[in-house]
Amino acid sequence: MIRHQFEPARDSRYFEDYHPGAVYEFPVATITEAGIVAFACEFDPQPYHADPVAARDFPFGGVIASGWHTGSLMMRCLVDHYLSTIATLPSPGVDEMRWMRPVRVGDALRLRVHIVAARRSASKPDRGIVDSFVEMLNQNDLVVMTLKPVGMFLCRNATEQPPLPQPGEQSATGAKRTWPSPARRGSSHK
Repeated sequence: MIRHQFEPARDSRYFEDYHPGAVYEFPVATITEAGIVAFACEFDPQPYHADPVAARDFPFGGVIASGWHTGSLMMRCLVDHYLSTIATLPSPGVDEMRWMRPVRVGDALRLRVHIVAARRSASKPDRGIVDSFVEMLNQNDLVVMTLKPVGMFLCRNATEQPPLPQPGEQSATGAKRTWPSPARRGSSHK
């Protein structure tokens, strides 16, 4: 069953609210030529994105949205509807991003998010990891983009834990907190 609203609300949503097997769908935007060209001129100025006249000579016969434009719209939709405002942590990454079909002027896009897996972090019990499969679809139900993001969210009970001491300070148990070296920070999400 596809749900069109994620409950609880974003301002009270934690890791425990992301259930494997759940599927959500949200509206994204209707694509305009002005939007395609503006994004392309700023970030991806290739002629089939940025120049409506020159784009006629390319295989698509007109401007198409940059894949990065489509990805930005997808991200905005995730922030507006799917991610928590209180428990979302920086993501360790995205796997297998694919642009399946061109996005054209007039396309009405929507986002479908499948929660594939959710697990508590083995090394950081205050958070959980959510694996999703995301599809961007057009008005004809054709998939135009897919990706597999990995999300990290604080657990509901994480807010009840005592604050961590600052580096060099002792905690209530007498342990000192140290920061990982810069070379190890990238692997701290496991």
